[in-house]
Amino acid sequence: MDARLQRRVQRYGWDRAACHYERAWQAQLEPAQTTLLEMACLAPGQRVLDVACGTGLVTLRAAALVAPNGTVIGTDLSEEMVVTAREVARTRRIASVTFERMDAEEILFDADAFDVALCALGLMYAPDPEKAVVEMHRVLRPGGRAIYAVWGRRSKCGWAEIFPIVDARVHSEVCPMFFRLGTGDALERALASAGFCAITSRRLETPLCYASAAEACEAAFVGGPVALAYSRFSESVKAQVHKEYLDSLSSYRQGQEYSVPGEFVIAAGTK
Repeated sequence: MDARLQRRVQRYGWDRAACHYERAWQAQLEPAQTTLLEMACLAPGQRVLDVACGTGLVTLRAAALVAPNGTVIGTDLSEEMVVTAREVARTRRIASVTFERMDAEEILFDADAFDVALCALGLMYAPDPEKAVVEMHRVLRPGGRAIYAVWGRRSKCGWAEIFPIVDARVHSEVCPMFFRLGTGDALERALASAGFCAITSRRLETPLCYASAAEACEAAFVGGPVALAYSRFSESVKAQVHKEYLDSLSSYRQGQEYSVPGEFVIAAGTK
């Protein structure tokens, strides 16, 4: 897919997903986000950048860890994600957090500006994720750390059929190379190529639990990366893709509930 088109698909797709995202994914992503924050070893007073912050699930947790004198800036390509995150921070009266719409491949901050950079499950959506890693390296001070979480191997992610099911009905792939960074040591190699050292990584397998077929479909189709394509489907096509997707999850069904395998890779490096 052309890089400009991919950015457009991601920006407006996540705009559509913003109001569904936390309800659909907060519990499922919490183990990976917690592991990322544990590996970050955040401390009071630090200046933190959270790239591809979404609605601020990690950003706001990071703010609590660097309080009272630290600051956190969250950036995301989606305007609606940023607007939602700002409103959550305002409602909770968290003044140490700001949010800006920004491309992960073009971070608009000076070099050496942050102590820690985070990117929780957003790197897979960048047309050039290696460039995004280089940008995060640039804005870190010497000795600063970056921590990334991505989805793991396709074979370990039981929901992976969502992409071919949607791609069969659109003219281009929705998320080309989505699982590339979670395969083998690709994420660690991206960090090393950007100049990071003392690289460590963990693989985390955890189930994604849904109380019903409706919840599983909401997460897959309206709360995630295929939201833009799905929004253009007719009602009959939506019914078709729901059935195909649920059929792909049939072995993970337990009564009305679903426990779908998932794998994450979390890696950290030092500048």
